[in-house]
Amino acid sequence: MNNAAEKLYRTGDLPDEELSALILSEDAEENAALVKYADEVRRKYYGSKVYLRGLIEISSFCKNNCLYCGIRRGCHDAQRYRLDRPAIIECAAKGYKLGFRTFVLQGGEDPVFTDDLMCGVISELHEKYPDCAVTLSLGERSRESYRRMKEAGADRYLLRHEAASPELYSKLHPPEMSLENRKKCLYWLRELGYQVGAGFMAGAPFQTADDIIADLRFMQELRPHMIGIGPFIPHHGTPFAEKKRGTLDLTLKLLGIIRLMFPDVLLPATTALGTISPQGRELGLKTGCNVVMPNLSPADVRKKYDLYDNKLSSGSEAAECLRSLEEEIENAGYHAVHERGDHASMQNKGD
Repeated sequence: MNNAAEKLYRTGDLPDEELSALILSEDAEENAALVKYADEVRRKYYGSKVYLRGLIEISSFCKNNCLYCGIRRGCHDAQRYRLDRPAIIECAAKGYKLGFRTFVLQGGEDPVFTDDLMCGVISELHEKYPDCAVTLSLGERSRESYRRMKEAGADRYLLRHEAASPELYSKLHPPEMSLENRKKCLYWLRELGYQVGAGFMAGAPFQTADDIIADLRFMQELRPHMIGIGPFIPHHGTPFAEKKRGTLDLTLKLLGIIRLMFPDVLLPATTALGTISPQGRELGLKTGCNVVMPNLSPADVRKKYDLYDNKLSSGSEAAECLRSLEEEIENAGYHAVHERGDHASMQNKGD
């Protein structure tokens, strides 16, 4: 290879054929260069900061039947729960005392969480913790729903597009779901002034290098503030139970490429990355990641939010073990911070 990693570092983009070659490359020197350049770029925009965000998983009910997801409506052995408004506020109160200044409310597409309910929760969080950011990850909703929640005080919205290739999207989702609507939701969120997160699975069933390039090109159009990717991990209760999981190597490769193509993006080291390897999150941080989301959900429901098999819910994934997580981050060569952690365009650069 003609040092594609260096070219991507210098120019921020590559032609499709060179991107494909880099994605598929097993050249150790090339991969090491990608890690080096990704870390250099993240430090240029964010220094050594790793932003901690408190994750509150509010519902394991979902009306959708995505073929890869352990809380899909067709997964009949899934353990279902919903947090009511007081429970969500209590999780945030605990998180605030621990130092968190961003709360991420995540759940399946649960019709019980109406606009009125969500706006009430968001307004209360905004009133009690005006120095905190409220991030939502609740799937596809109407433009009016997004507008109302934004006016109630929501700051960010995470909605993985999952696959920008129509062919691949249709293989991962039931016929009633459409890539067109998913993209429409993301553009609505941008129009309404949210900081927007998109993303996809690394190593999803049927995924090719061309599919990954389609994801990267779509995100160049969307220009999200955050990009969330993690390895595909099968769940025993889904049609993809026997599919191979995504690899650590591919996920790290894509994290590095994303950091170089989107230098100022917020890039999480996901729970899934830590699930496939004990060193996964540390390696993610060294390959451009700068966000970690410990779990603030009540301990008795964490294992019920079972998106994929063997999902981590204790240890340094848990907000109670915050010092352990901070040490893990420090040992990787970075330092955990408890500020809001806005996109680089909305804050001062570096430390």
